[in-house]
Amino acid sequence: MKILYAASEAQPFAASGGLADVAGSLPRALVEEGHECMVVMPYYINTIKQEVRDTFEYVTNFYVPVGWRSQYCGIFRTELNGVTYYFIDNEYYFKRDYGLYGYYDDAERYAFFSRAILEMLEHLDIKPDIINSNDWQTALVPVYYNIYYKYHHNMWGIRNVFTIHNIGYQGQYGLELGEEIFSIPRHLTSIIEYDGDANLMKGALEMADKITTVSPTYATEILNPWFSHGLDRCLNSKQYKTCGFLNGLDTEMYNAATDKTIAANFTPSKMAGKKKCREELLKEAGLPQCDVPVMGIISRLVEHKGFDLIKCVLDDIVQAGIKVVVLGSGEQQYEDFFAYMQGKYPEAVSFKCGYIPSYAKKIYAGADMFLMPSKSEPCGLAQMIALRYGTVPIVRATGGLKDSILDYGDESGEGLGFTFQSYNALDMLGAINRAKDVFYDKKEWDKLVKRGLKADFSWKQSAKLYIGLYEELCSWDK
Repeated sequence: MKILYAASEAQPFAASGGLADVAGSLPRALVEEGHECMVVMPYYINTIKQEVRDTFEYVTNFYVPVGWRSQYCGIFRTELNGVTYYFIDNEYYFKRDYGLYGYYDDAERYAFFSRAILEMLEHLDIKPDIINSNDWQTALVPVYYNIYYKYHHNMWGIRNVFTIHNIGYQGQYGLELGEEIFSIPRHLTSIIEYDGDANLMKGALEMADKITTVSPTYATEILNPWFSHGLDRCLNSKQYKTCGFLNGLDTEMYNAATDKTIAANFTPSKMAGKKKCREELLKEAGLPQCDVPVMGIISRLVEHKGFDLIKCVLDDIVQAGIKVVVLGSGEQQYEDFFAYMQGKYPEAVSFKCGYIPSYAKKIYAGADMFLMPSKSEPCGLAQMIALRYGTVPIVRATGGLKDSILDYGDESGEGLGFTFQSYNALDMLGAINRAKDVFYDKKEWDKLVKRGLKADFSWKQSAKLYIGLYEELCSWDK
């Protein structure tokens, strides 16, 4: 099969979240399974490093309709790990001073990007069997395909898959942008109309042949208003074409046995390096060396990540004899809270504001436990990364956290961490205390750590699920 993966970001070129990790690793896994895979993303000139851009090959240029206008589009190409990457170039839209998103004209920027993807296929005479679009930034791809391109002689029969990574971001704008920006004819406005607004994700749900989410549990959760951010009515009517596949992990990038950025390497059979990583973490965090549990937290500091729960019981956690190392930034209230707690407990709490990749690796490798009490979590990668470094996750059983972390107390004896069910600070504290009790049973803790190190979260199994879905869609023409 020939697969085109359309995403607004991809590792190692430009990243702001988990989508980039998926777009950088799933296509490679598909290639390793014997399929041809291409990735298309914007050419973020100020984000992609110059030495990387120097490897790009110019392909062609053309003009793309955006409402009543035609905008320049250049195409660049490179190859990495057997995957061909195409970059959509337009400096007006993608040469920005900071970040990838959050601009006043994001609606127009990604409408252009979505239309340019399909124009690119025509100009380069490429016909994929599958286009897999991702999140609201490419949600117009299946919409445009069905309105404008489906019946073109070289575009017939392409199947569209749309993947929801985070339903909290839907691409919601005023309906007045329907014709002016989104190029949706007035008589077809109902495709994107939802609750009186233009909702790009809703348009993709209507027009895609299949819908996927990044974990099986999340596919079920988003049918509930608690998780759906208002889209549950639409999603409930699309259950017949919706499924969830748990994301995999780049196991080469995250490997305690080979990672050169951590203090010492280690494997399940040679664990001495884990102790050195722990010592290095405590040193850099400014905490005294100790024999008590060290719990790491790496996250955006926002409410839905569970920080209101942590705020309620951090005193109790410290008083239970647990050291806490936090890395993240986000809402001011949580940044101020952790700064205050660091001052209150200078020998038990360490907080660094921001995201420092090298320090994040030190937390993953040096901590004993890793806390993720999310209110919702479509998939989550941090809990899988923690396991790759012998750090035991403590998670709320939601979304991908539920699908990836079996509780230590499970009768199967295959548990990988500690879970709690309800979104409640005391339930979270109970899971932390259970973890602490096992920590002091060194034999049991050692078994748990080694089980996590051996767990397989590679893309191999998930890639096969995607391939099965793609093959089902391709069989429709037979």
